[in-house]
Amino acid sequence: MSLRNRAYIAGAFEHPTRLAPDKSTPQLHAECAAGALADAGLSLEDVDGYFCATDAPGFGPISMIDYLGLKVRHTDSTEMGGCTYIQHVAHAAEAIALGKCRVALITLAGRPRSENVVRFRPGAPEGQFEQFVGLTNHTSYGMCAVRHMHEHGTTSEQLAWIKVAASHHAQHNEHAMLPKVVTVEEVLESPMIADPLHRLDCCVTTDGGGALVVVAPEIARSLKRPLVALRGAGEATKGPSGGLGLDLTTSAAARSGPAAFAEAGVKPSDIKYASIYDSFTITVLIQLEDLGFCAKGEGGKFVADGNLISGTGKLPFNTDGGGLCSNHPMFRGGITKVIEAVRQLRGEAHPAVQVPDCDLAVATGIGGSLGARHGAATVILERQ
Repeated sequence: MSLRNRAYIAGAFEHPTRLAPDKSTPQLHAECAAGALADAGLSLEDVDGYFCATDAPGFGPISMIDYLGLKVRHTDSTEMGGCTYIQHVAHAAEAIALGKCRVALITLAGRPRSENVVRFRPGAPEGQFEQFVGLTNHTSYGMCAVRHMHEHGTTSEQLAWIKVAASHHAQHNEHAMLPKVVTVEEVLESPMIADPLHRLDCCVTTDGGGALVVVAPEIARSLKRPLVALRGAGEATKGPSGGLGLDLTTSAAARSGPAAFAEAGVKPSDIKYASIYDSFTITVLIQLEDLGFCAKGEGGKFVADGNLISGTGKLPFNTDGGGLCSNHPMFRGGITKVIEAVRQLRGEAHPAVQVPDCDLAVATGIGGSLGARHGAATVILERQ
């Protein structure tokens, strides 16, 4: 079953806070839900499908459905790390297409900056083999970066251009955590975190969240909002498989991306705007290659040519500043990628970074750890 035009994103909301010491996590979820529903012109009473992941407190959807006062007939608590909420858009479209619900609410929220805590997942089967040697997200992504440099000649200067592009966009975002424009030299002079990744190669840590409302076509057409349709979607996972066939320079987006483009019936060259998960600069570079925006090994040259900067580049990306400069709530950036893609397609991005005649966008992300096991989700969105 194709998902093309089977569902529309009618509401999108990003919480403006980046630090919330005075709010609870359920409260942040509720505020995000209220914002997205108001944006769509709908209410909690209209919602009959609810989607969340493990950032939702308590018993996940059971707790949040009761807290929000929802009456739903379909729930989904799929967990795939940071890309989960991109995947939820596709899963909501599937549920709508199957008649399981007509108005799906997706929420994300968390307070990692206020709580100053990193949550680990106990009991993971790989833990006994990896944690004792110090594998973390930073060291894992650094390993991918140094391997990409070894195989393809990629440089730290080229990676820094990704941060530079994000900062050029963040300066126009009043809510961005890091709104200052930076130079390549400033990125390279920032402290080393996991060789070859510097501090400015890493995303921010923020409180806050976001929400999306995905609806059936007939509901979308009845609302006084621009029509943003899901045109194609893909998802995939990738792991080291015990070290057999290990490839640190290719992500699961090499499968989720082509699947989404095939369903949408478009090519990477048709895309006007790209929301690309940016937990680290290397995350962006590898996804650009895996989605077909440039050949494997050519990502460094592609980004160093300024191609990601809106107004001058051929593929404007993360025009809100992305996770590198603006927001990465609850260590998860997938939902903000969809939100900014919706803004671009509606023509509601900041005028300084709005892509002219933006009618086709991609939102794609990685969840988990790029250098170990991870998932990927990609959606193609279209303004109609």
